[in-house]
Formats: sequence, structure tokens, C-alpha cells
Amino acid sequence: MQDLMMKDQLNIRMIMQHAEEIAGDVEIVSVLGTGQRHRYTYAAAFARARQLANALDRLEISPGARVATLAWNDYRHFELYYALPCSGRVCHTINPRLFAEQVAFIINDAADEAIFVDPQFVPLLETLHEQLSDVRHIVVLCAEAELPGSTLLELKSYEALLAAQTPHYDWPEVEERTPSGLCYTSGTTGNPKGVLYSHRSTVLHSLAGNLADAVGLRASDSVLPIVPMFHVNAWGMPYNAAMVGAKLVLPGPKAGDGATLASLINDEGVSFALGVPTVWLALTTYLEKTGESIPSLTRAVSGGSACPLALIETMQRHGVALEVGWGMTETSPLGSYNREQPWYAQLDERARGEQRVKAGRQMFGVRMRLVDEQGAELPRDGKSAGALQVRGPWVCSGYFGKEPGGEWFDTGDVAMLDAQGYMQITDRTKDVIKSGGEWISSIDIENAVMAHPAVAEAAVIGLAHPRWGERPLMVVVARPGHAPQSAELIGFLEGKVAKWWLPDACELVEELPHTATGKVSKKDLRERFADYQWPN
Repeated sequence: MQDLMMKDQLNIRMIMQHAEEIAGDVEIVSVLGTGQRHRYTYAAAFARARQLANALDRLEISPGARVATLAWNDYRHFELYYALPCSGRVCHTINPRLFAEQVAFIINDAADEAIFVDPQFVPLLETLHEQLSDVRHIVVLCAEAELPGSTLLELKSYEALLAAQTPHYDWPEVEERTPSGLCYTSGTTGNPKGVLYSHRSTVLHSLAGNLADAVGLRASDSVLPIVPMFHVNAWGMPYNAAMVGAKLVLPGPKAGDGATLASLINDEGVSFALGVPTVWLALTTYLEKTGESIPSLTRAVSGGSACPLALIETMQRHGVALEVGWGMTETSPLGSYNREQPWYAQLDERARGEQRVKAGRQMFGVRMRLVDEQGAELPRDGKSAGALQVRGPWVCSGYFGKEPGGEWFDTGDVAMLDAQGYMQITDRTKDVIKSGGEWISSIDIENAVMAHPAVAEAAVIGLAHPRWGERPLMVVVARPGHAPQSAELIGFLEGKVAKWWLPDACELVEELPHTATGKVSKKDLRERFADYQWPN
């Protein structure tokens, strides 16, 4: 027997058409490189997306071709997010903060036919142009008069291309399993690996993300994705916001500046924002220094790395409920979300704090399990820690150009799961510290020391020890105007973590190394302290 439902395909064009019909007059605001703000509506954005699709045809970009972007969060990048996949091409977002060699590898591995680039990244392409084997067009995201001079590259103006095209376009019928987006992992070990998303996975990811106990956007929201559009679809926000018709505020290259963020939040009535912990640290530092407030911002989400309880509490003092989410490039990225439930209020202060910093409850559509070193599944009892594996309709089954993997994706995280589906990351597999045959969670130590008023940022790494195999070294960045002593910071941890977890030493540094996506690079820290001599 066959069902009697219509055969409409789940594709990104559905999101675009829906947004045009229900929210054509809703604003998209962009901060430009000059600091000025550009404003238009969803209706205007999608009219320009049709012009762009015509231009892609005129450039003879092949169906199914990968087309790269090297761009910040702004309206032109948003137009590429729709014109490329809806016309049957693949939107390949590239992180411009990667090493030049990695950018060249990614462009060649994807066999990109064209690159759409912000003017400031043209010099990067000039250094790579002889290495790029498949690229036929380089389009600069600017007007003709703003084209930068280049003796090495033949550059086209984005605005000139669009001006020559009509805003009418017959979108093809795109099957839902057609690839829509491509994003490469940061490549901390070996070359970066590509994750290829489909129209179906993107639509399902957006639907699940907009459930009430997850991101849960509404038409009344003004949404600020501080997370970059070049990294895993800005956590899905260009699609999630359009799906409900929410106002979208794109911060351009000013995403990490506390003053700019506070101004943008207040001017545009931002009610929900997304960023990594370092972004929220910059914002709260600015607010506490100036005494400014951000009354419209009631919710925000922190992801990318562990969120300290101290940061959640600081944001709460400014009237913002900071929620924790977990995901990765390979999960599109949302895998779990921690939105406060009424029963949290019944917990004592310590238990409530422990609950709030968890990575959240697994989202509908994502299955999770823990396995031990032999591959046996572990109980969901909130105590057993093992390798976290996931599967679902927006979880990758393998990497671009590689053989498919198994039925479950190994995340590289060590975690615990409880009976209600709440997941708690205890460490990355490569970062966990094994001392005297027992595991130590670097994340728990980091979260505890971040509550110290003199600590701005902290990381804990395991280093070789002659007696215990490994012991934890704590590396701390102090807040401006503070000069804590190492012994003071280690003593602060007493009673907050197990006694044998206490770091054997603490080093204060000016700054911690970060990856291209804003996470603390423990790999670089371990290399920096490879020859460390433990104090007697």
C-alpha cells in the first residue's frame, strides 16, 4: 500500500518561498566593513537571489558544482546561502582564518569552480592563485567601483553581475537528497575533512532547531548570529530565522567587539544571539566596565567549547538566560540543547549549577550512545563515561570524497548520559588526562576555576609526569587589573573538584591560543609546554 501524501521535496527552496509569503517585509540588517548598516527585507533578498541564480547560469557554473565563499556575515553572503543550493549548486563556506595552505587544500579538494570573496580576502587568493586548479571565476562581493586592483587575478564585481540580470528565475525541482552545503572541519590533526549537507538534512535540522525546547525561534524574535556564516551554516540561523520569519541581524567583521555588539543589540532590539564563550566574555566585560545594559536580549546560546557556570551567572546578572548547546560540523551542527526546565528550580544551588552547564538534552532526530574501549554500550545512568557516538538524519555518514563510515559517528568526545537524555561532555578523547590509571576531566577543572573573580579564561592540559603518568597543568589568563597567584588559584579549587584532580601547577599567561573557530587550542598549549618542568 502507498501513502496518499503529496510528494513535495524537503529542500531549501521551501524555506525561501515560505519566508517570502509570510515575512516578505521583515528586515535583514547587516554591519558592513565600513561600520555602516545595510537594511533590506526578505523579499528584496530573495529577489536578488534570483538575480544571482541567473548570473550563475550566465557564468556557466555546472549543476552540482561546488562554489566557495570567503566572507563575513552579511546580506550578500545570505543571498549565496539560497541562490547556490536552490539552483542546484553547493554552497561551500570556507573559514578565512585558516592557514593559507589549508585554504588552498580545501578549495582544491572540493574542486570549487568559483569563489565569492569579500574584498579584504583578495590578497589571500593572490598568494594561492597558482595552486587553484579548478577555479574559473573569482567574484568580489562589492560594487564595480569598489573592486580592488589585482595584477594576478581576473576579478568580477558581484553587484555588476547582479545588475545585468532579471529578478525572475525558474528554480529547478531539486530532489531533497541533493547536496546543498559543504563545510570543512578545522583540521587540527591532518588535512581538513569536508562535511557535505543535503537539502533534506538542512530542512530537518532547521525544523528540529526551532522546536520549543531547543533554539525555538519565533516571528517576534530579532536574531543575532555572532557565529560566522563560514562555519557550519552559522549554526543554521540563516535558515532557522527565515523559516519562522524572524528579523536577522548580521554582524559582519565586528563580531568579537563588545562595544559593537552592545550597540547592535540595543539598536536592533536583538532578543536572541548565538556565540562562543569568548564572545560572551567580551560582551560582559564591556558591560561591566561601562555600566551599559542590553534589555532586549533575553536569551543567548553558547557553544563551540565548554561554558563555565560563572559566565552563565554573569550573563544572568545582565538579564540574559545563557543556554548551552552542543554540536559539531559533522552534526550540522545541533545535537543537544539545554533550555532551562521548571524542575531546575527544585534543585539545590550546586545541583542546579551542574545541570545548567550540561551540554543539554539530545534533540529529536539525534540518537546518542556511549561505548567503552571495547565498543560495548554503557548505561545512561549519569555516571558512566565513555566515547560519545551519534546518528541521525543531519549527522554525516562519512567525509566528502572518502568512503562512508559506520552506522554511528564517533564524535571524539568523552561524555555521560542520564536517563532523561541529558548529555555532559567530560572531555575530548585527545584531551582527557589519565593520572595514576584514573581519568581527570579538564573541563570540570576549567569550569570551577572560571568562577574565580580574577580569572578571564582558563585551560587545563595533561603533561607527562614521572610518577603518575600524567598530571594536570592549569593555564590561566587574568582579568584586566588582577594579578592572582598560582597557589591562590589552585587553592580556590579545593572542595570544588576531587582532591587528586587539583592541578600540580598553574601558569599565568597573557593569552591562550585559539583555533580558527574560536576554541582554545590545547594542541598548541601542549606543544608550548612540552618541556615543562614540574615544580618540586
